[in-house]
Amino acid sequence: MKAAIISLLALSAATNAYANPPEGEATTATKQANAEFAARLPISDQTDFENANRGFLAKIEKPILNADGSVAWDPNQFEFVKGSAPDTVNPSLWRQGKLNSIHGLFEVVPGIYQIRGYDLAQMTLITGETGWIVVDPLTTPAPARAGLALANKVLGERLVKAVLFTHSHGDHYGGANGVVSKQDLATNGVQIIAPHGFVRESIGESVVAGTAMNRRVQYQFGTSLPAGDTSLVGVGLGQALSRGAVALIPPTRSISKDGETLTIDGIVFEFMDASETEAPAEFVFYLPQFKALHSAEVATRTFHNVLTPRGALIRDTLKWSKVIDAMYAEYGAKSDVLLASHHWPTWGRDNVEATLRNQRGLYRYVHDQTMRQANQGATMHEIAENIGEPDFAKTDFGVRDYYGTLNHNSKAVYQRYFGWWDNVPANYHQLPPAEASVKYVAAMGGADKALAVGEEAFNQGDYRWAATVFNHVVFADAENEMARKWLASTYEQLGFQAEAGTWRNIYLVGAKELREGNADTATISTGNAGVLNNIPAVDLFDSLATRFNPAKMQGDGGIIQFNFPERKEVVSVDLNRSYMFPRAGPDAKASGQVTVSRTDFTKLLTREATASSLVQSGAMQLEDKTGLMKSLFEALDPVNLQFNIVTP
Repeated sequence: MKAAIISLLALSAATNAYANPPEGEATTATKQANAEFAARLPISDQTDFENANRGFLAKIEKPILNADGSVAWDPNQFEFVKGSAPDTVNPSLWRQGKLNSIHGLFEVVPGIYQIRGYDLAQMTLITGETGWIVVDPLTTPAPARAGLALANKVLGERLVKAVLFTHSHGDHYGGANGVVSKQDLATNGVQIIAPHGFVRESIGESVVAGTAMNRRVQYQFGTSLPAGDTSLVGVGLGQALSRGAVALIPPTRSISKDGETLTIDGIVFEFMDASETEAPAEFVFYLPQFKALHSAEVATRTFHNVLTPRGALIRDTLKWSKVIDAMYAEYGAKSDVLLASHHWPTWGRDNVEATLRNQRGLYRYVHDQTMRQANQGATMHEIAENIGEPDFAKTDFGVRDYYGTLNHNSKAVYQRYFGWWDNVPANYHQLPPAEASVKYVAAMGGADKALAVGEEAFNQGDYRWAATVFNHVVFADAENEMARKWLASTYEQLGFQAEAGTWRNIYLVGAKELREGNADTATISTGNAGVLNNIPAVDLFDSLATRFNPAKMQGDGGIIQFNFPERKEVVSVDLNRSYMFPRAGPDAKASGQVTVSRTDFTKLLTREATASSLVQSGAMQLEDKTGLMKSLFEALDPVNLQFNIVTP
């Protein structure tokens, strides 16, 4: 403590190592941290590389284009990930990036193939008696279409007979239009199979919370970062998201919570429910004819997120561990291969069982060690600092912190049980960030002295404290250019040291926005017509209700009924001065009626049409003497897709 006080008193006399903060280079502290990190792990082990290349058949050489000519995926963008890790990348993350950048069509076992390395997720193709069974058709249509075309070219042309969505995250269903069409569904009897609750859970994440989530996705996945050794090297779970429009095709069949055994185009699928683990709606399945276990995203070659940085419901680590245990107990000894919706497979029964045991142990470890410390009175942040790691993480790269981390996942476990409050009274009703920052900077003696505190911390390699100080200066005065530069450089060093691809991206996107401003870098959209047209009308109105601003509401309200004849859907909206409440079905008390197709209503929402133009063309019939529809739409806040994050 005495040394710390002396250090603070001497700040005014401290000399800086940099005339200006460094950009794009690793400091001595970062070089040392990364070297020490590499020394703790068997970085040179080649087992994962042998598995990631096993069964290679062919690959896509040229960029994959969307219908509008834009690039959905460039297969060569990660060619730079070769050789030894540079000083600007954590060596463990560099290794994972090299593995994830291996791309092409691969044979898992005869009859099961994977398209890997053209999106964040992998697409699995299973040969049925008459056609393909497609599992998880990627995020956007173009890579899914290109992957299927490659398989048809190499393995022979086959029609798609069924598509399986293993769970309710967009990178596993958004590209379905690339492998099946509406005509296939109508005339060819293609099945779309998903876990129970799939539609509601996919809506909850991509529509109700879609605006904020898509903005946060830019940070988690580094969508504004070019591929390179000082920027994007991967996400850990995969290299990046493909670019294009996400669509949602509703399932034709849902797998029950109790699991089912189905025969799909001659192939037996034994489904096991995995809901409320990695996703609210999820299943895994076993293929007895192939002795193959598909673990969806429940067990992959990384530690996953318990609370993902983009935002989602907190996941249940205790149940997660028990679902993996059920997979291990039921299928571990029966499986010659374990494959998943990300990464490369694991072959050999002993290896499959070891992988499942370690994955099971990982989620149990973070759960139990968080709760052990919490029950001894430790706070959320104290637990995260002292969580440690299980012994097998020292040798099993498949449980490393590439996507989720023990640090932030332990906080998620704490939050699931206790909420956001750490039981410290001072933290229960804190000042808003900008207001608090003004007071912090004033207490330090002003911006210049606060900057000196931050620069001293930076020069000593204490980047977490430096980030805290510089962030206060920026939030106290967003126009302080020197504070922005120092905060950006501090974030950059934190990113260069991070083992988690998500953490690296969060820091580096923050640095980029501080330096260059907040530009639109969205690469996918979940608020497009392909999604909005395919969700139940009442859920669409629940999403609209989250934009309702009472301060903009004019009049006393009432009930207005929306009729969508072609879908046989009716939604009644009870509108008052404080909220709008949608309910499925008609309401006899409705004083206004709107009749329109869902397609045209979506055009209204996406501003491709106006209410007056739809009425004039006859596409919309409006009986609304009290002006309720006008009041409703005028009370909705506009969608702000690019709200500020690193500045107030």
